[in-house]
Amino acid sequence: MAAVSGLMRRPLEQVSGLLRRRFHRTAPAALQVTVREAINQGMDEELERDEKVFLLGEEVAQYDGAYKVSRGLWKKYGDKRIIDTPISEAGLRPICEFMTFNFSMQAIDQVINSAAKTYYMSGGLQPVPIVFRGPNGASAGVAAQHSQCFAAWYGHCPGLKVVSPWNSEDAKGLIKSAIRDNNPVVVLENELMYGVPFEFPSEAQSKDFLIPIGKAKIERQGTHITVVAHSRPVGHCLEAATVLSKEGIECEVINMRTIRPMDIETIEASVMKTNHLITVEGGWPQFGVGAEICARIMEGPAFNFLDAPAVRVTGADVPMPYAKILEDNSVPQVKDIIFAIKKTLNI
Repeated sequence: MAAVSGLMRRPLEQVSGLLRRRFHRTAPAALQVTVREAINQGMDEELERDEKVFLLGEEVAQYDGAYKVSRGLWKKYGDKRIIDTPISEAGLRPICEFMTFNFSMQAIDQVINSAAKTYYMSGGLQPVPIVFRGPNGASAGVAAQHSQCFAAWYGHCPGLKVVSPWNSEDAKGLIKSAIRDNNPVVVLENELMYGVPFEFPSEAQSKDFLIPIGKAKIERQGTHITVVAHSRPVGHCLEAATVLSKEGIECEVINMRTIRPMDIETIEASVMKTNHLITVEGGWPQFGVGAEICARIMEGPAFNFLDAPAVRVTGADVPMPYAKILEDNSVPQVKDIIFAIKKTLNI
């Protein structure tokens, strides 16, 4: 109070001069942010702004990144948006689904040049345990770009294993074996078979149930002719065999299960017994699975047991039409199989 009263007793011009006096001010300290923190903040803000943004990489989640750049992001956004991945040579066991194998052409370089060849080119040091799976071959009303069979395409390539299940037992046993295999395996499923129920044997219900890759199955015993097929056509062959059985013709129907490596031994043994062979597939005839089977039989000991030339039943050598009646005439039907069997047996 004494200081204030003293100020008030001074002349007016002295007081105004005092009030106009300039005092030195220290600038506030600038915010210090490390480059790490700036990157983290930028990612955080963008993850928060747009839910389509996600981060993946080595140790980016629970470990907060090798250099702690992603610190706190996993706790904030969770596993679905902050994803740990291994270094490529460490490897996981992925299952890659194609909506249709027609679309696998977009990834053909990775399948053929990388997955199929890495184990060989690394001198056996680097296995590639990956499964490529999805619907293959003709479906219903989806036309040319969704209906192609790729069994021969992938079966042609060393380094790949290729399986083609028919029923529920095949599907479970082969997919489990494919996942456990240390090689890349192509699993060719069929869209038209997904909703078809089959009797499921008790052994197939076990968690340890496996079907060995490279082993065919004789679905029906017969003595007059060997009929070899894979995927959906196996069912057509069994239907044809049932019809022909009423006429005294007994067909031995072989479900290939595996395209590569092919179980040629089972086919040879059957041909040596029946002395006749037809193959059935949904794919195109040129350079197809049936052509390979016929060539292998011709080159092996079973050729001398044939009483007639082997016959192929295949899809028509045209892109798949869209019209239903044309579509039906472009893939093997039961009547086509019956005709081929009778032709081979000269009946």
